[in-house]
Amino acid sequence: MNTLVAQERNNFKKSSLKKLRNNGKIPGIVYGSDIDTKSISIKNSDLLNVMKGVGRYGIISLNLDGKSKNVILRDYQSDPLIREVLHVDFLQVDQHTELDTKVSVILKGTSKGEKVGGIAKQYLHELDIRAKADDIPNEIEIDITDFEIGHTVRVADIKEGYRNCTINHEDDETIVMIDYVKAEAEDEEDTSKVEVASV
Repeated sequence: MNTLVAQERNNFKKSSLKKLRNNGKIPGIVYGSDIDTKSISIKNSDLLNVMKGVGRYGIISLNLDGKSKNVILRDYQSDPLIREVLHVDFLQVDQHTELDTKVSVILKGTSKGEKVGGIAKQYLHELDIRAKADDIPNEIEIDITDFEIGHTVRVADIKEGYRNCTINHEDDETIVMIDYVKAEAEDEEDTSKVEVASV
C-alpha cells in the first residue's frame, strides 16, 4: 500500500492557499464516519506518485500527525488550463466499507476484426460499481485481441471475473463491439455519387 504524508492546515486565507500551491502543495480535506473533518495539505508530487501506484480508486495510507488512516481519493478539483490539481477530498475507509464508485474500462490489444478493416466501438468507458474498499479494482481490463468482427462484450460477460463487485448496469448493456466500417464508408461514397448525378 502506498503512503501519503499530510500536514494539518489551519490557515484558510487566499494568500495562504496561493503560497501553498506555489510551494508545490495541494490543499484538501479528509473526512469519514468516525473522524472529524480536517483540512490538510499534501505534496503534489507525492500524490501523483501514489496515484500511479494505486490507481484513481485505490486505497491510500494517509499519514496525518503520525497516525495512519486508510483513505481513497473521493473527489478533486483541477485547473483545465494548467492541468494541475487544486484541491483534494479524501474519505476514510476500512476493509468492510462498501463504496459506490466508478472504474475505468480499458481495452487491451488490437482485435482480429480491426486488422481486416473493422473498428472497436467502446460504448462504456467507465462502469458504476459497488464494492468493499479492498475489492475495488484499479481498472476493468478487456482483452480484445482474439475478437472477430461482430464480437460484442456486454456487462453480463464480465461479471464472472468481478464477483466481488456489484456492477450497477443492466446485463445487456454493450461495453464494446467490433464493427465493420469499410462497407459503411463505401455506401456513403456511393450515395454521394448518386446525389451528384441527380442534380
